[in-house]
Amino acid sequence: MRRELSFAGIGDEAGARLAAQVGAIRRLGWRQLELRSVDGRAIADLGLDGLRRVETAISDAGLEVVCLDSRIGNWARPITEPFARELHELDELLDWCLALDTRFIRIMSYPNADLPEDEWRRRVLDRVRRLVDRAAEVDVVLLHENCSGWAGSSAERALELLAAVDSPYLRLLYDTGNGVAHGYAGHDLLAEVVEHVEHVHVKDAVVVDGEARFRLPGQGEARVADSLRLLLECGYRGAFSLEPHLTTVPHQGKVAGDTAADAFVAAGRELERLGVEIPR
Repeated sequence: MRRELSFAGIGDEAGARLAAQVGAIRRLGWRQLELRSVDGRAIADLGLDGLRRVETAISDAGLEVVCLDSRIGNWARPITEPFARELHELDELLDWCLALDTRFIRIMSYPNADLPEDEWRRRVLDRVRRLVDRAAEVDVVLLHENCSGWAGSSAERALELLAAVDSPYLRLLYDTGNGVAHGYAGHDLLAEVVEHVEHVHVKDAVVVDGEARFRLPGQGEARVADSLRLLLECGYRGAFSLEPHLTTVPHQGKVAGDTAADAFVAAGRELERLGVEIPR
């Protein structure tokens, strides 16, 4: 029997307001939303009132939240970032996980800040281990993304991170387009870590004049279809979560505009088309 694929999307790629995020997911006929920001604010900064508002809106729409995208260890938070700030964000998001019945939080592994390599590595492993221990207390899994940080673009380091922490509460998030954006062969990285991947972001890109330009899934250089095929062949059963970056690119300061929802839905249709074409 042909297995149906599970699709989701990072809502703020379709619009800043929650209504726009929910609306785009429903236009695609999907049931799963991934949360990063609402009304231009990271969800960890919304407080209890914001949580209750989001919880009600998602429940009323008949959706579920598949993952929360934190700023922990990301491109804006180097390894010298005060760790108390990171723990505070995690604690806020753990409350969101419990309220929304969500088990996954996305993290990264801290860009360097002129530390020696050994010291950078030591601090990253220590921080991630402590974060994972905190998440494990409430049965939440942290997902390390192949993006910014010590283990972001290296399969060897990603596997070392998993081995050093040695916990079922740390797994990997694979983003199909990050290799193009960050200058490495993403599909090759995936082949080495695929058995540890618990969640997937989907984007595609080409390099123009040394910079990544984002495209509809399957229309760039990221080998999206090959990555989806490899994941399915290796038993992946999670969601394929759309993060097209067509109008919204947080690390470049680009936020969702008036055309964001239409672009998001168009990318979602292309992702569905790729899924249909993959034998399984």
